[in-house]
Amino acid sequence: MIDFEKHTIETAPEAAKPILQSALKSYGFVPNLYAAMAEAPTILEGYMSLSAIFGKSDLSETERQIILMTNNRLNGCKYCMAAHTTLSQMAGVDSDIIEALRNDTPIADTRLEALRQFAIAVNESRGWPSDAQLDAFLAAGYTRQTVLEVILGTALKVLSNYTNHVADTGLDDAFTANAWNSPRPVAAE
Repeated sequence: MIDFEKHTIETAPEAAKPILQSALKSYGFVPNLYAAMAEAPTILEGYMSLSAIFGKSDLSETERQIILMTNNRLNGCKYCMAAHTTLSQMAGVDSDIIEALRNDTPIADTRLEALRQFAIAVNESRGWPSDAQLDAFLAAGYTRQTVLEVILGTALKVLSNYTNHVADTGLDDAFTANAWNSPRPVAAE
């Protein structure tokens, strides 16, 4: 595996420094994901921008976390699963929903379960959900706009999950209490 530097504010390329400084101010630390992404300031900026845009969607925090954590699980991202478990807890997402997402079990709320199933369909089909999957999602009360917002959340997770895979990003202390092990096999080296 290639060793990716986990940058500090001091070692980061100039274009990444303001983003890392902002993270430090917001979180009290620079998340290891950001430290890895700093190697290519454009991915760090893209991730931060896309994350902010996803936060503007019409989805609730719980719905956004369902999309994000479903993708984290499907992509086998230990870092993001631990981080989003922590963020979900901080945001007040119901603990039963968090556990269902971590363990790949159904969510009791049928509408939210439809969202989880559709996020699975989008990820596993690589953006080619069947007409039946689209119809079931819309029948659950979601809209065509939500279909596209699921794609947006999926794209966001490609950036972070894939970065964590290639950079072998270690967990930050803030996330270790929510460490998660993927039941999915890791790609062959």
